[in-house]
Amino acid sequence: MNWDYIQPVEIYFGKGRVNEIKNIASSLGCKKGILVASPFFFKSGLAKKIMEESDGMLVASYGDVSPNPDVTEVDACADIIRQNNIEFVVVIGGGSPMDCSKAAASVSLTKDSIRKYHGTGISLPEEHLPLIAVPTTAGTGSEVTCVSVLSDHANGKKAPIVSNGFYPVAAIIDPELTYTMPPAVTAGTGIDVLSHAIEGYWSKGHQPICDALAIHAASLVFKYLYRAYTNPDDEEAREKMCEASVIAGLAFTLPKTTSSHACSFPLTNIYHIPHGEACGLTLDYFVRINSKGEGAERVEYLADRLGFKNASDMADAIYSLKKKLGLRCDLKDLELDEKQIKELVTISRHPNLYNNPVEITDEMLDEMYRYLAY
Repeated sequence: MNWDYIQPVEIYFGKGRVNEIKNIASSLGCKKGILVASPFFFKSGLAKKIMEESDGMLVASYGDVSPNPDVTEVDACADIIRQNNIEFVVVIGGGSPMDCSKAAASVSLTKDSIRKYHGTGISLPEEHLPLIAVPTTAGTGSEVTCVSVLSDHANGKKAPIVSNGFYPVAAIIDPELTYTMPPAVTAGTGIDVLSHAIEGYWSKGHQPICDALAIHAASLVFKYLYRAYTNPDDEEAREKMCEASVIAGLAFTLPKTTSSHACSFPLTNIYHIPHGEACGLTLDYFVRINSKGEGAERVEYLADRLGFKNASDMADAIYSLKKKLGLRCDLKDLELDEKQIKELVTISRHPNLYNNPVEITDEMLDEMYRYLAY
């Protein structure tokens, strides 16, 4: 078995480490930066605080980032970067501002719209502005990945762009920033972490280092997610979920995600189901599929390492966890008709689907969506 491992992001983990942004930026030798953040942090005052504490290094900001960032938002952010001769980018928030800022930090060095590279097969130049990523959810793991997931609402499209230029130069994981996450966000982002770990583990691109990271991250989610959900003030649970998030990010970056993420794109784009919840919706279903086909022994081994009797037992535990977290477990409320189910099957045939160890046919997808819908 031949495999490679690369992880160029410097990781700074610990409470209060958000205060190190200025020092890290100074070490880059850059003087003019932009802060990209979710609208919430401009309202809460955190964005203002960070800009004030930058001693004039952060000279611009962008906060018009939606939950599923649109290509127009990337272009708007890139325009601000060009107009202000920005030299580095700081991003604070969840996966949405991360995705927006990664793409903007790269495309701003061109004269192009990000649309040129979104789902077109055209490779984005790897030249990019240095990016310091500070996640506030536990979460997407986007602070250590080379992926940006964007929507083009005008054309009904949602797809990832992968570029080595998207790796941040540094990631600051400060658990204190997650203390104010509402329970629903804790649940949705937490199940996304589990999806990253499990899908990264069974992906066709799996390799030993990422396997070990995936097992560690998944075990933390099973142990600490419900605690963080029921008691937001549980500092240990919050810290451990941050640990799980960044390590799951490391676990799936190279192998890539698979079936659950492929199916999440139409569920989010068409029916506006939050990304993490959409991934978790099918996760236990694919555990059962992947435990019966090619690579089944790896799925059974994962279940054993995580303390379950077998893969079926692990699938049951995932379903039970979703129920306890108040996450969606079916699609019955959408009252899908035949045309809508067929559309879901068609759009789920996303490139990520081909990373799955078992070949997923249209018949399998049709059966799954009918099971969830009826």
